[in-house]
Amino acid sequence: MLGTSLQKRVNGALAMMQYSVSPDVTTSSLSISSQQGDSNGMFMTQLGGGFTWSTSLPLYLEGNAGFSRYDPVFILSDGAETRPVPVQWNSIVGTVGVGWDVPIAKELALRPIANFTLGRVTSDLRIASRVIEDETGGDIEFVRHGQLNAVGYGGSLMLDYEHYRETHEIDVEVRLTDVYLQNFGGTSEAVQGSAWAQSLGVWSRWRAPTGLRSLDRPVRYVLEYAFTH
Repeated sequence: MLGTSLQKRVNGALAMMQYSVSPDVTTSSLSISSQQGDSNGMFMTQLGGGFTWSTSLPLYLEGNAGFSRYDPVFILSDGAETRPVPVQWNSIVGTVGVGWDVPIAKELALRPIANFTLGRVTSDLRIASRVIEDETGGDIEFVRHGQLNAVGYGGSLMLDYEHYRETHEIDVEVRLTDVYLQNFGGTSEAVQGSAWAQSLGVWSRWRAPTGLRSLDRPVRYVLEYAFTH
């Protein structure tokens, strides 16, 4: 039972990585705590962005770096007593993308992007492995000092609308991302997993001058809306 539970948690740790795979202009931090306590929660933060090289060379480049902390809790039982054992895993992931802008209309472009991802999941609670080993008589190598390396490959398709005027600016991006994550290497045969990083996102921004100036530049107000599924 413990091996099955461990495999599910490893898949979960790898699945958490997919939230940080897709470069997104709405990159931010997210923290989730369970009702069971802080040891059974999740924390994620990411930073990234992208740009088109120039109008004459519509090469699109992007990059993203993310960190997440996933704290599953194992429930060990000897038939009479149960004991929760928190096991904290960390994942670091980086994604790069190369695309090309294909004009559809004057201010509208279709942007296919090829994405490549590298990441690592590590376990940092060696004390927990001793508890599990004492309870089960087994040697849980990954929980003690394990690590899992992950590679991802896939692509994105983005529809980009840019409407720039002196009185206002409008940006709208609709993006579909599909990246497959698979582990390689590692320190234990127990840590084998995969995950699909699939997302659909919409981001929009309105910018307009306020009539004020600072450092010889106009001061603008900005409104944004974002949705990701």
